[in-house]
Amino acid sequence: MARMNRPAPVEVSYKNMRFLITHNPTNATLSSFIEDLKKYGATTVVRVCEVTYDKAPLEKDGITVVRGLAQPRRQEAAHTWAPVLVALALIESGMKYEDAIQFIRQKRRGAINSKQLTYLEKYRPKQRLRFKDPHTHKTKCCVM
Repeated sequence: MARMNRPAPVEVSYKNMRFLITHNPTNATLSSFIEDLKKYGATTVVRVCEVTYDKAPLEKDGITVVRGLAQPRRQEAAHTWAPVLVALALIESGMKYEDAIQFIRQKRRGAINSKQLTYLEKYRPKQRLRFKDPHTHKTKCCVM
């Protein structure tokens, strides 16, 4: 079976937040995925795609796996929504949506399609991620 060429993980840091946008791992690629997570100091994986791997090895290594998105409709690739979730976090922390998109696209070329762009344009932040103490969450890393 041919090996797929997967994009390298992309770290997005802004203010007190760190995100790691990765490919959707499988059980066959799980060990290298875990190595990447450890390399970046990730402690939580937000699963935004269909289940393609056993989360037990991650949890064994102290990495929490949580569901971050409802099941996609019509076979839509949910892992393509990971940059959108990062954009939402940036918008919630005070960044304008245009700036959030440009910021992410500088790191991951081609991220955010036209449908997602329309969603982000219409999104209205609720300022949920504005921390009183900017140093509180500095060492955390969220993976999508």
